[in-house]
Amino acid sequence: MRNDPISEDLEAWIIRLRREFHQYPELSFEEYETQKRILKTLEELGIEARKIADTGVLASIRGTMPGPCIALRTDTDGLQVQEELTERNRDYISRNNGVMHACGHDGHMAMLFGASRLFLENRDFPGEVRLIFQPAEEIPPGGSERVIAEGGLEGVDAVMGMHIFTNHESGSVGFRPGPFMASTNRFEVIFEGKGGHISKPESCIDPVRMATDFISSLYPALEKQLEPDKYVLGIGRIQGGAQFNRTPDSVGILGSYRTFDSETTDVIDLTIKECLERIKEKYVKPGEEFAGLPDYELDILHGYPVLVNDPAFTDAVNLKLQESFPELTIYPEIEKTFAAEDFASYLQVVPGIFISLGTRNQEKGIVEINHSCTFDIDEDILLTGTEIFYTISLDFLKHPEKYLNFQKYNGPQKYPEKA
Repeated sequence: MRNDPISEDLEAWIIRLRREFHQYPELSFEEYETQKRILKTLEELGIEARKIADTGVLASIRGTMPGPCIALRTDTDGLQVQEELTERNRDYISRNNGVMHACGHDGHMAMLFGASRLFLENRDFPGEVRLIFQPAEEIPPGGSERVIAEGGLEGVDAVMGMHIFTNHESGSVGFRPGPFMASTNRFEVIFEGKGGHISKPESCIDPVRMATDFISSLYPALEKQLEPDKYVLGIGRIQGGAQFNRTPDSVGILGSYRTFDSETTDVIDLTIKECLERIKEKYVKPGEEFAGLPDYELDILHGYPVLVNDPAFTDAVNLKLQESFPELTIYPEIEKTFAAEDFASYLQVVPGIFISLGTRNQEKGIVEINHSCTFDIDEDILLTGTEIFYTISLDFLKHPEKYLNFQKYNGPQKYPEKA
């Protein structure tokens, strides 16, 4: 990289950074080289920074006057995906075999650097811009909890994040007040039966049948209680047995479900347990050889919480975007999505917003969904995202009362001089 990055055209610089990050993706909590690249770029820009959450980076840009603090967050990890060569990515395809930035995190980092440059070029603002380069968004419980635990949000009044998606057209933005993205929940069941020769079913308790009965009973039990737009549930793995003529001793099921509220999560938790108890009772057989069987082990892991955009903050963002970007297509009531994001954890601590930035461009052939091995970004949107980061943050720093409901928000509101 050049020693004077501010002298380079902003958009060209952002695109170059995105492509550099894209070529060297790293998995969650393994982003050591990514961290080095981030720290090096921040040093070249003259921005103070420190490591956080092992492979993350926390940095600050302070204005010339006291004022509030807004945190801007980007994720930094890639996915375990082998990128395929296309007509577009020839110059920047991943050089790390089996790892790919298939979810836009390379673009998120580049946009955050772009916003940083704009703040450096216009230092006449109050308060502080906190830059969070967060690792491990892709694996629950996510890197956000580590960032919070290590003080990443101390003194922060609001937080903002953005994600590139192909579910709406390039350059458009979408968000909604209140619940926006779903919670993630993982469940694993191990059915314990009694193995034996398949020709003697009376001497066995078949965990394969227990597993299939459980699956076939769980779906209708949930459908009787919940509307289909309240949740999704799926089985990702069924595992057990070793040969064709033996009933196995155990079978495992691994699945997940997503919801938009804790009440729905509680219903699913309870329904899973009730179905398991009924299956257990159904397969009980008399006799000492079956003592303690059948049985099951259930493990439920509640991952990312529901992502809830602060209503007052979101309304203020909508008004500012309408005012500052009249040419931009804005979806202020975009549909909720069953995608999940550990940015939700930040929004449980301070008010803020998470924005979806569209990248779908049929003419350029950019239509593959996130996590695809041919996912790509319409790089024209990177400057748009940069300017949104900057415009909203600057407006918040100058007019926090427009964004925060001070009657409900009890966070830091006194703005001392920054050292």
